[in-house]
Amino acid sequence: MSHKARKRFGQNFLVDEQIIADIIRAIRPEPADNMVEIGPGLGALTRPLLKKLNHLHVVEIDRDIIARLENDYPKDKLVIHAGDALKFDFATLPAPLRVVGNLPYNISSPLLFHFAGYADRISDMHFMLQNEVVERMVAEPSTPEYGRLSVMLQYRFHMEKLLDVPPQSFRPAPKVDSAIVRMIPLPASEVSVRNEKLFAEVVAAAFGQRRKTLRNTLRAYLDEADFEKLGIDAQLRAENLGVREFSRVANYLGERA
Repeated sequence: MSHKARKRFGQNFLVDEQIIADIIRAIRPEPADNMVEIGPGLGALTRPLLKKLNHLHVVEIDRDIIARLENDYPKDKLVIHAGDALKFDFATLPAPLRVVGNLPYNISSPLLFHFAGYADRISDMHFMLQNEVVERMVAEPSTPEYGRLSVMLQYRFHMEKLLDVPPQSFRPAPKVDSAIVRMIPLPASEVSVRNEKLFAEVVAAAFGQRRKTLRNTLRAYLDEADFEKLGIDAQLRAENLGVREFSRVANYLGERA
């Protein structure tokens, strides 16, 4: 039975056997792992994962694919959670959890932030994403790719780009290059942000107008004396500050409030 990729679900199905083998090798699944796959699609990763795992959880929104999965795999091996991964409560799955998936590129950033909310229950994550997004995730300060996404993920995760995946590895072929990224939650002791909401507000404000200096973008939060106390040059732009500096600003504001 053939399945037509649905644009509204951002479906592009991985078909390159060598890339699939490389991804499984990078994930290194062990039989007893608690693993969940996001958007299993036609099973490109599901099949080889189940050869290694005792069982696998999957989150899938497409009813036709769910019917196919139910037909292809026994219930004691594959546990299917029907619905939108953006709304799924991953705390209902056993921890420590390993997460894998070819994420729909149209909702990849919201999904990454959704997973960040469960970081304390997750041991690692391996995702296929648009290469441009992966480059932004792992970018260093003072580079063109470094931005809000970089800071908001790097304060919580160690991230590493593992593999480049060309468009011809998929059916239908997307118009963009893809890449595999590994995300490992940092231990709670290494997360220096005390007020995540305030941290997110400061980062969003700082990157809201990239070409403006921090003196302008953070004027609602900091004055000249504050910048001096923090030891941060108000003439810098957001892209010049590392995660630690943003954390210092947010913690300073939190203590002052």
